[in-house]
Amino acid sequence: MFWSAFTAGALFGAYASAQNMLRFGCSQLTIERADPLVSPGQNPAPHTHQIIGGNSFNVTMTPVDYDLPTQSTCTSCTYSEDFSNYWTASLYFKSPENGTFQRVKQFANFGIQQDGGMTVYYMPYSMVNGKVTAFQPGFRMLAGDPTNTDLTKYSRSLCHRCIGNGEGFAPCDARDTTGFPDKYCPGGIRATVIFPSCWDGKNLDSPDHRSHVAYSNGGGLGTPNCPSTHPVSIPQVMYEVMWDTGAYSNRSWYGNGKQPFVYSFGDGQGGGQHGDYVFGWKDDSLQRAMDAIGRGGACANANCPALKIQPAAQAMKCKKEQQVVEDVGKDGEWIKELPGGVSVYY
Repeated sequence: MFWSAFTAGALFGAYASAQNMLRFGCSQLTIERADPLVSPGQNPAPHTHQIIGGNSFNVTMTPVDYDLPTQSTCTSCTYSEDFSNYWTASLYFKSPENGTFQRVKQFANFGIQQDGGMTVYYMPYSMVNGKVTAFQPGFRMLAGDPTNTDLTKYSRSLCHRCIGNGEGFAPCDARDTTGFPDKYCPGGIRATVIFPSCWDGKNLDSPDHRSHVAYSNGGGLGTPNCPSTHPVSIPQVMYEVMWDTGAYSNRSWYGNGKQPFVYSFGDGQGGGQHGDYVFGWKDDSLQRAMDAIGRGGACANANCPALKIQPAAQAMKCKKEQQVVEDVGKDGEWIKELPGGVSVYY
């Protein structure tokens, strides 16, 4: 079991290094019902998120005016110039016995030191002539759709991998599933969110938080062929969230389309998985890194000489108190319902 997960992680780590990209850990900043992208100013937001990055994360973050690098005093990411915020929905185990809920914790990805949180990638797959354009202050985007119930719609860009029970290799490959795996995953479930790699070159956001960006190939990992509507190559952001499902080992809970996990917005299938991104790198730091990658420089994973790096232990210390104070099962406490009284659907 361990060897299988270790081998897959080692192989992908070597692949990432060979490709030259940023791959780094960001520890948990906070867990709460706040969403300044989709529900700005709403306190509380409809469902719980697990959030990483700069501690200036707020219920309201007005584009451009709210400057994350100057508002933040720390970041939970190992690249110390990255004050961006990244978040996804929290995952819960719903007890088949009594219907109560327990938040599923996250664990560190292969080769990374972190406290919860997730792994962040910035990939150059749409690079043209050694160039991608870094995001500008105020840029934000959303991948996925929490209302989606079509388990084929986002199969190339949002997926779940069962670690220790037949996992694949490249993200969102044929062995991954858009919805939750319906089998026990002793090594955890890895949730992947792949963002677009092409931009219209004009808008920092759009009403649906998606239309200003596009995938170069309809979804999944990018290519140098951005569409004419979105001609500017941008770093392709990807999240990997490692959900610690190993403790939920009763085999009667799995099989024939049945499994015990739900997202915080009530999705018991997993097709509504989504990720939110608000750019917050300091000054031109992200562009420096992308330029170094374009030159073929030694800028790979969590070791990029063009960037400042802080010890993982320092990143883990960066925390933010809940703005929406409530019991979300943060430390594994059992709760009677999903935060906000969200109903589960399948």
